[in-house]
Amino acid sequence: MRYWFDNTLTGGVAALIGWLAVACLAVVVPVSSVLVWTDDSAPHAPGAKVAAVWRTVGQTLRLGGEVGSPLRVALSVLLALVALFYVSTLVSLITTAITEELVALRLGHSTVLEQGHTVVLGWSAQIHTVAIELVAADRSGRQRAIAVLADMDKTEMEEELRAKVGDTGRTRIICRNGRATDQAALARVSPGTADVVLVLPRDEPDEDAEVVRTLLALRALVGDDCSVRIVAVVRDERYRLAARLAAGRNAVVLEVDDITSRLVSQCVRQPGLSLVYQELLDFAGDEFYVIDAPEGADRTFGQLLLACPAASVVGLVRADGAVRLNPTRDSVVRLGDKLVVIAQDASAAAPGGLPATYDESLIVSRPVTPSRPERLLLLGWNRRARRIVDHLSGHVTAGTVLHVVTEDTESAGSEVRSAAVDATGLQVTFHRGDPTLPGTVNALTPAEYDGVIVLGPDHSAGNGSPDDRALVTLLLLRALEGGSGRPVSVVTEMTDDRNRSIAPVGPGADFVVSGKLIGLLMAQISQNWLLADVFESLLAPGGSGIHLRPSGDYVREGGHASFATIVESASRRGECAIGFRTRDRASAQPGHRVQVNPFKTAVRRWSADDDVIVITGH
Repeated sequence: MRYWFDNTLTGGVAALIGWLAVACLAVVVPVSSVLVWTDDSAPHAPGAKVAAVWRTVGQTLRLGGEVGSPLRVALSVLLALVALFYVSTLVSLITTAITEELVALRLGHSTVLEQGHTVVLGWSAQIHTVAIELVAADRSGRQRAIAVLADMDKTEMEEELRAKVGDTGRTRIICRNGRATDQAALARVSPGTADVVLVLPRDEPDEDAEVVRTLLALRALVGDDCSVRIVAVVRDERYRLAARLAAGRNAVVLEVDDITSRLVSQCVRQPGLSLVYQELLDFAGDEFYVIDAPEGADRTFGQLLLACPAASVVGLVRADGAVRLNPTRDSVVRLGDKLVVIAQDASAAAPGGLPATYDESLIVSRPVTPSRPERLLLLGWNRRARRIVDHLSGHVTAGTVLHVVTEDTESAGSEVRSAAVDATGLQVTFHRGDPTLPGTVNALTPAEYDGVIVLGPDHSAGNGSPDDRALVTLLLLRALEGGSGRPVSVVTEMTDDRNRSIAPVGPGADFVVSGKLIGLLMAQISQNWLLADVFESLLAPGGSGIHLRPSGDYVREGGHASFATIVESASRRGECAIGFRTRDRASAQPGHRVQVNPFKTAVRRWSADDDVIVITGH
């Protein structure tokens, strides 16, 4: 019987309606009969009782329930069926329309109607960092919106961002579904009315062409005359020029590999430098701001260095828009110029009344401690390794030795030779071996090197995360530290910031997390367009840079001096002091504590374990 019943249900809508009518009548007719036969006021004649039962059934099922001639009953049932069909059809149409609207909202196909919002195109490792930093930047400002367009399910995007970002305060995050290369999908986030558009990089360098296509689609949608600002990121240098041409004049194009390799090469020679960049790039601490120069008579840059008690003055923005980091101390600040400062927030960056005082007796005038040849070790190889070697070759002292451990020495050696590194004085030696094997690492005695660079392989399908091999190498280095009692200065390149917290390293280790680093840069530039030139000057070869110098080059060791004294001493050397780093040499695992932008009046004892953080062009 069940099989027969299941077969009747396959007959379509008519069979379903028939069984529904049978089921309803099987319940309604008996119950109606009981009601009529138990009603004392019901007629006693059998025909009258049947008529009363029919009337009850008709009222229950909305079939009219008319009594009389068969034609009258048939017509009333027909009218009731027509009314039932009309109402049911109307309800189904309304339900379908509402369902379609809900599905459209769930798919993220509706248009965002906002003004001055931030548009994020794409979905990659940088999305969480960008969203977190933009929310942090907007907490003290007006209510803003962030519109995200990616080829993902809208609900999944919202849930992931909600889990990673947490409370967004006054900032609203709006997700829309669609490919960023499709103009119709781009229109959903209204880029033409946005303040800035951020184009995230793809996971692989081979996909940089899609970034260029996205920029072309964006430019075609908003037009060449649109004032919207664009920050885009590519991974491969071959696509950087194409991305710039596609984005137009109001655009900044960042290159992941170039920025990452520069920071790795800087951090391996200056342990603790990654902490300085972390402090300057995120919105949680002190960061760069551009403020108006004080009104009044022309003043020199050297005079303004001590004029901001809660901010560090590091550069000028001329009236024509040219950015100058660490200009000469006698540079005149004129009407219309702006100051580049490092401060907790813009309100704390304003100059005070009287300049901070300094102690002339503690300032030393000895020459800067000269650099010496170093011994560096590079464990692993990827597409950025050649650039790291190239950057090192242009900044290290002649006679510096770099030992490279890789499984493919022929390919690595060919890349280095193509960069003409040998002519610079950096001695590069290759050793064939797997950096994840104990025998390979132990044979080179890493503790005898001034710095060790750990690189993971390039990402490829089926090989897992590039950070996995880097973590294994770090585990071996950590074991060597524990066995020898000698610390190893390590800088590690990683792709996922979550792996930094589980990395087996000492407190003094440096990490350059490419995904997070680029996300921080994008967020900073999106909030202040002039910072693009500031960071370009900091990271460009031959430009201004951040360096760590021994405090004894600025004040007498053991003396108690204010930070204003450090600033004045650095200024006389053509540098801008922005903070200090302390080291714990007594511990078996030395750690670093970085203080950026201390108060000018803060007095402390300066020892041989302290370094001054300066911005200099040398």
